[in-house]
Amino acid sequence: MNRLRHFRLIFLGNLMAAVVLGAGLVLWTPDLPRAELEARYLARPGDLVSIAGTTIHMRDRGPREAPAVILIHGFGSSLHTWAAWQDRLAVDRRVISFDLPGLGLSPPDATGDYSDERVTRIVLAIMDRLGLDQADLVGNSIGGRIAFTFAASHPERVRKLVLVSPDGYESPGFTYGEAPEVPLLAEAVRFWLPKPLLRLSLGMAYADPGVMTDQIVSRYYDLIRAPGVREALMERMRQTVLVPPETLLARVRAPTLLLWGEEDAVIPVANAQSYARALPDAHTVLLPDMGHVPQEERPAQSLVPVVAFLRT
Repeated sequence: MNRLRHFRLIFLGNLMAAVVLGAGLVLWTPDLPRAELEARYLARPGDLVSIAGTTIHMRDRGPREAPAVILIHGFGSSLHTWAAWQDRLAVDRRVISFDLPGLGLSPPDATGDYSDERVTRIVLAIMDRLGLDQADLVGNSIGGRIAFTFAASHPERVRKLVLVSPDGYESPGFTYGEAPEVPLLAEAVRFWLPKPLLRLSLGMAYADPGVMTDQIVSRYYDLIRAPGVREALMERMRQTVLVPPETLLARVRAPTLLLWGEEDAVIPVANAQSYARALPDAHTVLLPDMGHVPQEERPAQSLVPVVAFLRT
């Protein structure tokens, strides 16, 4: 079944193909200096904070006394994927987004731990640091898996849960209880990363690849070249050990919105039915003509059901 893990292997496979091309074209793709990336993508110096023993790039916007929403992005992405949603939600909510360790402007995790359990501890530490007894959680892709894992582990801290095309079910090559094998040639991505191949890989996430502007591609291309990010991507894959999601979903107390693009080529929309059956209180909204990242592809339209859900 074509799930996110399959997407990630295709993603890495395309990059491996780039390595073969690079051998002939002598393409070397070095890291970009952190200072240069921060000049482009860091909105405020104070957005780099020490959390749970590592440094996290975090944006905290909106009225401080308002209900809080925490946004968690997916594989190879960054908090920028939520930019349009965050701007709109921050009108009347406190909205927190952050780069997962080793992605975006968050340096590699100082602990070397990229497990889901580690990220749930980071989410908890963010809430404690900000004085949030409870928040709404929104997660896309592996961010969705992290969100429902957190909601299962700390149900008292989650008011509502929004899962946008969440990852969680096993697929060929990714078996419950076992870490996947990362192809050896994928290690070469640390040295070769042609931009056209990255564009091709990213195109899978959109129903309409034409929506994927040069600016979006350049952002992904720049941030994946942040120091240590490519190594962290491989390490995160190595440390991904899935458990049957039903065991976690059954422990989620928060009302849950399942939001899925009908044209999702990364994780099939049919998975929404499995989540809906496993969650105690779930409502499903399917988004026509949208893919895996509706918050980027059609932010205004995809946010409508989220706003309505969070207001109730």
